[in-house]
Amino acid sequence: MDKFLWVGLGGAIGSIFRYTLSLLPIKSSFPVLTLITNLLGAFIIGVVVGLFEKQYLSSQIHLFLKTGLCGGFTTFSTFSLETLTLLENGMIFMAIIYALISVVGCIMGVYLGKMIVGIRAF
Repeated sequence: MDKFLWVGLGGAIGSIFRYTLSLLPIKSSFPVLTLITNLLGAFIIGVVVGLFEKQYLSSQIHLFLKTGLCGGFTTFSTFSLETLTLLENGMIFMAIIYALISVVGCIMGVYLGKMIVGIRAF
């Protein structure tokens, strides 16, 4: 039961962080705040996994940070909706650029996060 509490607490905090970031006064037809959230979340999850692999984090803190906090913070479902909305609005080039930056950037974020704590990805 305590695992559910760790995930729930982390998810609540991650969701609050996500909402707080969404309040930044940035107005654009390009979903920049979701992109920033996904890139930051990917980096954080890379650091968390790297620290766990180096045995610097307990399994409870790992669960709290990775599944809870990062799960509540990142916005891949919103990314998917916004990409589809761009396509539906005829903004095909912007949708492709947004999807490419998001996917490649988030993979790089996880890689850099692991590298910063000394875990080699390849």
